[in-house]
Amino acid sequence: MRVGRSHGVVCSLKKSPSKEKPPSGSRDGRFTPPSHPVKCGFSSHVLRVAEPMAFRATPGRTPRGPGFPGPQAPVPRPGTIEEEDEDEEEEEPAEIHLCVLWSSGHLGIAYYDTSDSTVHFMPDAPDHQSLKLLQRVLDEVNPQSVITSAKQDEAMTRFLRKLASQEHRQPKKPEIILLPSVDFGPETSKQRLLSGNYSFIPESMTATEKILFLSSIIPFDCVLTVRALGGLLKFLSRRRVGVELEDYNVSVPILGFKKFVLTHLVSIDQDTYRGEAEANPKVVQKVIQTSSFLCDSVLQIFKSEAHPSVYKVASGLKEGLSLFGILNRCRCKWGQKLLRLWFTRPTQELRELNSRLDVIQFFLMPQNLDTAQTMHRLLSHIKNVPLILKRMKLSHTKVSDWQVLYKTVYSALGLRDVCRSLPQAIQLFQDIAQEFSDDLHHIASLIGKVVDFEESLAENRFTVLPNIDPEIDSKKRRLTGLPSFLTEVAQKELDNLDARIPSCSVIYIPLIGFLLSIPRLPFMVEASDFEIEGLEFMFLSEDKLHYRSTRTKELDTLLGDLHCEIRDQETLLMYQLQCQVLARASVLTRVLDLASRLDVLLALASAARDYGYTRPRYSPRIHGVRIKNGRHPLMELCARTFVPNSTDCGSNQGRVKVITGPNSSGKSIYLKQVGLITFMALVGSFVPAEEAEIGVIDAIFTRIHSCESISLGLSTFMIDLNQVAKAVNNATEQSLVLIDEFGKGTNTVDGLALLAAVLRHWLALGPRCPHIFVATNFLSLVQLQLLPQGPLVQYLTMETCEDGDDLVFFYQLCQGVASASHASYTAAQAGLPEQLIARGKEVSDLMRRRKPIRPANELLRRSQVENCQALVHKFLKLDLEDPTLDLGIFMSQEVLPAATTIL
Repeated sequence: MRVGRSHGVVCSLKKSPSKEKPPSGSRDGRFTPPSHPVKCGFSSHVLRVAEPMAFRATPGRTPRGPGFPGPQAPVPRPGTIEEEDEDEEEEEPAEIHLCVLWSSGHLGIAYYDTSDSTVHFMPDAPDHQSLKLLQRVLDEVNPQSVITSAKQDEAMTRFLRKLASQEHRQPKKPEIILLPSVDFGPETSKQRLLSGNYSFIPESMTATEKILFLSSIIPFDCVLTVRALGGLLKFLSRRRVGVELEDYNVSVPILGFKKFVLTHLVSIDQDTYRGEAEANPKVVQKVIQTSSFLCDSVLQIFKSEAHPSVYKVASGLKEGLSLFGILNRCRCKWGQKLLRLWFTRPTQELRELNSRLDVIQFFLMPQNLDTAQTMHRLLSHIKNVPLILKRMKLSHTKVSDWQVLYKTVYSALGLRDVCRSLPQAIQLFQDIAQEFSDDLHHIASLIGKVVDFEESLAENRFTVLPNIDPEIDSKKRRLTGLPSFLTEVAQKELDNLDARIPSCSVIYIPLIGFLLSIPRLPFMVEASDFEIEGLEFMFLSEDKLHYRSTRTKELDTLLGDLHCEIRDQETLLMYQLQCQVLARASVLTRVLDLASRLDVLLALASAARDYGYTRPRYSPRIHGVRIKNGRHPLMELCARTFVPNSTDCGSNQGRVKVITGPNSSGKSIYLKQVGLITFMALVGSFVPAEEAEIGVIDAIFTRIHSCESISLGLSTFMIDLNQVAKAVNNATEQSLVLIDEFGKGTNTVDGLALLAAVLRHWLALGPRCPHIFVATNFLSLVQLQLLPQGPLVQYLTMETCEDGDDLVFFYQLCQGVASASHASYTAAQAGLPEQLIARGKEVSDLMRRRKPIRPANELLRRSQVENCQALVHKFLKLDLEDPTLDLGIFMSQEVLPAATTIL
């Protein structure tokens, strides 16, 4: 007996030990295997008919006990398939399709995210005729398509026309899709929602129970939201998003409904997040969808750099030195995604902010360090559950998916056990302890008892453990015993064959059955030589002749196609296991939500511990911020020493702070420091300061970074004006406005006039003036007294000291106004030649004293000498003995014109 390749069972007998080499003769009658794969039953495993195959039974294996399996049981080879799957998941582009309706001053919005197969909806919310709320949703969600009714009023029509005309919109403008108004009917939409096939609803629910269940999730009293949801479902079924290549009876997977709101959010200008977007439009769109940007952002909240290996990630980009980069210590991808979401949605909700800070403060206690490390270790096993559930819904589950799901569920149970031992006064710990229910234990127990991970990885298909299905076990035992049984059959066949045939084999090929195989002998040249009495010739393969005999036909009848039958039965078990998991999909989704939240807060706690951050306080009594010894979170990591500075803008005095100082004295760093500390506090993070009190802040506007872009078709100064215009038109008395060097992109006088006009506009508002920080080198703004005197204006400067020709920077903010910009010192530090610096200082002094500017004497003398030398050189070339030489012409054309530049 010998066992063939690819788990095929081949039993052979030989009459003599001698081996005869088959002659290379005619190929007539040779069997050519089909090039296309053949599917076995409804199993997803693919077989090739050319190779004899069968299930390989593992001798001596002992099944696992009935208890809950250990964490290492299903992962004999960790880090192989899972890592490959993670790389595949990164390459899957996420799409968002948004449906919106606007009527009677209210908005109804719903969108579908393919990354987690979830429908998000916003309950009916009031909006202005300008649809600012809708614009904000579009800026944050960045949908690929916007679906709405073809029957709209003038305001929505005007908005959609403007949206469609934005050729240079970054990311790329969405596709506008108009559906018939009948698709948005209230009753039609409601019935469409109630009749949907949702995997998170158990099949055992009655129609009435299903309605009650959905009513607890979807606000059916919000008519516009229901209509938007109905229109979105109609679009998904018509476009077949994500299931374009599936059978038509396969519906778009929906793994849950989630509510989102934009109330209590702090408005942050998009330019504050991103700067220049000058690159390949496809890359730009991909980067902005993930909330990262191609160059330095204003506050450097996000910053993307080219990845050293362009094959590492789909976009070819990685996070550079940014606030997100130093705070992102999340262990799971969904934690990173939630951290990005928090960064793009800073909030004023004090209860939410304090709940985040409570968790961070708990993990910062020294006695809780081990607990934090244990949770970090468990969170690293939380994987992409929505993708696995989506594959289950579409019957595309891989072997690695079961392995990943098991580890995820088991890690979630570990998190639950840890949280049950922690103070339940912290809401997050209480939620995890209660909502990580026994359904998780049921899922993990089912997977651990049913799935044979070791065999599944070896076979690359779903395989069940022994003692799960008696019929499957019986068929596997029959396959395991085939070698010895086929040896007996081969012996009987060999006894009846011609004496010239030295050996024979009985083989089993799935979908074909049992065959008798004999070696091709030298006299077997033509196809007619293959005929043997009592045998039915089938094909020739690898110099082996394959026949059907009476005994092989009896084997087919007796044993049948065990291989495919076992696969079909195991696939049926896999389907039943999938149904059990999908029936508890809501629990798994909740696990992902709470685990990602815990992951983010652990990451923020780790950063706060390493960088020495402190907890901010929130005070609704003040507008603005008060910071004691604040630090720039990025600059302090790059500089050898960092000088902290305080900030106080929490009263009606000094609402407009004009900051002057020499170049490179730290004005821009201070502005960014104030913005970043405020931003971090509004995200719910500890901040780099000794103390920080954050008042009511509703928006942050910036004009710091000049983003130039050919694709936008706008000049640098025009982009600067747009940034300031957003602040002028939208800032309130609760807004924070940061302006750095506005006006330098045009004529000095015009730029100074515009800066003064903008500041006087805000000062005219009195107590309703925003909190404004302005850094400028326009000293004439103070010298010419272009701003009105009063308590609203406060002049600050960066302290410096002149030490001979050197300028010493203290980087300390103090009261006062800078006397000079000291541009010459900065120019010397940049390496400009000394004569150029001296000439610049001379011209600057002449302009300051309003005296005429003459060319430099040294430069003038050098020019005169060069002209004289040129004239003498021409004269020496003259041939005075030449009779044709006319000295009068030489004097008039050469000497006299040169005299004006020499004398």
